[in-house]
Amino acid sequence: MTAMEFWSPVTVSLQVTVAASWFSFLLALAAAWASTRRRWANHVAMETLFMLPLVLPPSVVGYGLLVLLGRESWFGQWLETLWGQPLVFTWWAAVIAATVVAFPLIYQTLKSGFHSHDPELADAARTMGAQEWQIFRYIILPLSWRHLVTGYILGFARALGEFGATLMVAGNIPGKTQTLPTAIYLAVEAGQEETALSWVLMVVLFSFLLMAVSRVMLRKA
Repeated sequence: MTAMEFWSPVTVSLQVTVAASWFSFLLALAAAWASTRRRWANHVAMETLFMLPLVLPPSVVGYGLLVLLGRESWFGQWLETLWGQPLVFTWWAAVIAATVVAFPLIYQTLKSGFHSHDPELADAARTMGAQEWQIFRYIILPLSWRHLVTGYILGFARALGEFGATLMVAGNIPGKTQTLPTAIYLAVEAGQEETALSWVLMVVLFSFLLMAVSRVMLRKA
């Protein structure tokens, strides 16, 4: 195996993870803030839907995304018309899969952070004429910054380790959609034990560091 072949899944993994972690973070930020401001009509159902990818088998999540984004669904057909090509088995499909599985962890962490501050602070700001976006920007975010950082780190780590959903909806195309987890699987199947072990140690070390930082941040929160 050449150096380019070795580092290719590492590069793809980092690109997919960075994109997915930011998408899932922004979505979770909006959802968590909305859930703390008001209770939806079907609050329990909505909360369950948000957390569902956390407990579902990755293959189930991948199959759902494959059905949703594939050519057989109207949404998949619309995306293909807009995109100019099928979305499945592309780099963006890997990003979507990682975004979906990372979202619940970030959402739950941010929601806990938003609920941890004294609500009287926001109420006092409202009595002084502050708008909701000002309360969010100048009160909620500064008070919850440790949870924001922790949520992003947890989502990043989860997106980095995503395997099942990515394999189903994005495939295992070297240099395109082959991430570290799928490359490790392929290397083990091919009997390339040393290469697989190198990638495994790389993922374990990186994940350990991310989890250690998140634990320290939550302990100080």
